[in-house]
Parts: sequence; structure tokens; C-alpha cells
Amino acid sequence: MPASAGRPRRAGQPSAVRSTLVAVASTVVFFGVVAWVVVSSPGWPAVQASFFNGEVFASSAPSIVRAFWVNVQLFLIAEVLILALGLVIAVLRSLPGPVFFPVRLLTTAYVDGFRALPGVLVIYILGFGIPGLALPGVPVEPFLYAVVALTLVYSAYVSEVYRAGIESVHPSQEAAARSLGLTRFQALRHVILPQAVRRVIPPLLNDFIGLQKDTVLVSYIGVVEIFRQSYIQQAGNFNFTPYMVTALVFIVVTIPLARLTDVLIARDKRRQAAGGVR
Repeated sequence: MPASAGRPRRAGQPSAVRSTLVAVASTVVFFGVVAWVVVSSPGWPAVQASFFNGEVFASSAPSIVRAFWVNVQLFLIAEVLILALGLVIAVLRSLPGPVFFPVRLLTTAYVDGFRALPGVLVIYILGFGIPGLALPGVPVEPFLYAVVALTLVYSAYVSEVYRAGIESVHPSQEAAARSLGLTRFQALRHVILPQAVRRVIPPLLNDFIGLQKDTVLVSYIGVVEIFRQSYIQQAGNFNFTPYMVTALVFIVVTIPLARLTDVLIARDKRRQAAGGVR
């Protein structure tokens, strides 16, 4: 037997290195060509002055970053409410039997209705319509209606994610729980929901990435958050660079969340594959 028979094969390593180098080179060439086309275009000096003004960037960035805290507050408050309301809707929509048909009908109408409506339209209706009624004792704070509107819209989407997770749990799980003496509610609470929630964490993160970006929609009802602040800065400087500051803030915050979602999805796939092997 040859002396190298017991050693691990390394034939694939040069190919992997070569593939990496080719990928890096092609990426550099592609973006280099794009940058050259943009920079050499006739209108580039005007675009650079309007969108990439360093002085305006430096002066507007602090106030825009501070305004992002309002978006963070909107996101955190709405996220808690969405997780709770979405789960309740999913559970009610999954109740079996004809006696619960009215409940399933109402929850289905809720989900279909708010998934059909544009989020900005819901924000407009709540943010201007309810305060416009001038009902005594009803608050008129736009931040409140921004949270309510985002919660109503996104809970419809999140409830469908929860429902998919509930339906992915094999019926034998509930049957086994019932055979051990658990009631239907106890089986749902202790057996089905823990498995369902664990399975839908990556899709939920995708929805909340969208929620984080959609917090800028509340600027239409007067909430001074990051987009409204960038508009104020743009109007004061007659320059669009503040919008680039806003774009940079969302890129810095959103991309790590997207990569975290990818990691969780990959881990979930590995766990499912390992379970399949067993």
C-alpha cells in the first residue's frame, strides 16, 4: 500500500483557492466598471454635490442618528405587541371543530384584511382619522397610532408564520400528549407551541427586518423619526445628502440582522438534517 494512502486528500484545496480568487477578481472588476461608468457620466458632478456632500453629511448626521432612537422605540414596542397578538390570532385560527367557526372566520377576515391593505394607508387612517373624531378622552399622540398601525398590520403577517409553525408539528405529538392525560389546551401550550415557535424564529426575524424599515412610514402622520429628520435637514440645506445618512444608518443596522437570520436558518437546517439521520 502506498505511504500516502492513509492521508486525507488535498486535491480540492487548490481548486477552492482558485475559485475564491476568481470570485474576488470578478467582483472587483464588476464594481470597478460600475463605479467608472457612474463617475464618468456627464451628470456625476451634480449628483455628487447633491447626494454626497461631505460638509452636509457631517452637519446632519448627529441629529439624524439621534432621531433613529424614535424608530428603535417604535420597533421594540410594536415587536412585543406583534409577537403576542400574532400568536393569539394564530391559535384562534387553528381551533378545530364547527363550534369555533365564527372565531376562525373573524380571525381569517382580520388577517386577509390587514394583509391586503398597504401599511401606509392604515397609518394614515388611524393617525388622522381617529384624532379627527375629536372624541373626549381619546389621545391624539401620533406615536401611539403609529405603534397601533404597525402592530395591526404586522400581526396579520406574523400570525401566518405562527400558524405555519403550528401546522408543521406532526399530529402524533398532540395525540401523544392527550394520551398522557393532557387537555387540548395543555397539549397546545406545553407540546405544540414550544416546537412551533422554535421552528419559526428565522421567518419571524425576516418579518421584523421589514418592520424595522417600515417604521419610517410613520413620518407621514407627523412622528419626527429618522426619515422625517432627514427631510427637515434636506429642506434646510437644499441638499439630498441627509437621505444618504439615513440609508447608511439602515444598512449598518439591517445587514447584521439579515446575516443573523441566515445563520439561524442554516443552524435549523443542520438540526433538521441531524434529526432525519437519527
